[in-house]
Amino acid sequence: MFENYILTEGSCKNVSKDGKIIGYQMQTQITYYRGIPCSMIHEVKVAADGVEVPREKILFSPDGEDFFTLDELETVTSYKWEFGEKATVFVEQEGGLAPGEHEITLTTSIRTAYIPVPVGGFKTRKVVIA
Repeated sequence: MFENYILTEGSCKNVSKDGKIIGYQMQTQITYYRGIPCSMIHEVKVAADGVEVPREKILFSPDGEDFFTLDELETVTSYKWEFGEKATVFVEQEGGLAPGEHEITLTTSIRTAYIPVPVGGFKTRKVVIA
């Protein structure tokens, strides 16, 4: 039901810092009807052109400003990922994605207090990097 929220169309782009491309990012929305503390994010996975990104290369930001590793997210209770708000998933990758078309798959899942298994899904989109 929420699959189209997982990878926001048109949001995938390379990220530059000090004139160098340091990685790429995309936006996502929660696959649930209400917000949760970031500590309840169960899983975030990214695959680019069929190759899964190592967990330690993925950062998550509920607000587009403060980024956390996936290990740090387990203890982040002071930030919430709210329904309807776009969070940012950043992948550390020197040079980012090469110009052209790529197939990106983003997987997210969350835990809730009263559902015994994580809730989530994945979305694959073709993206074009200029």
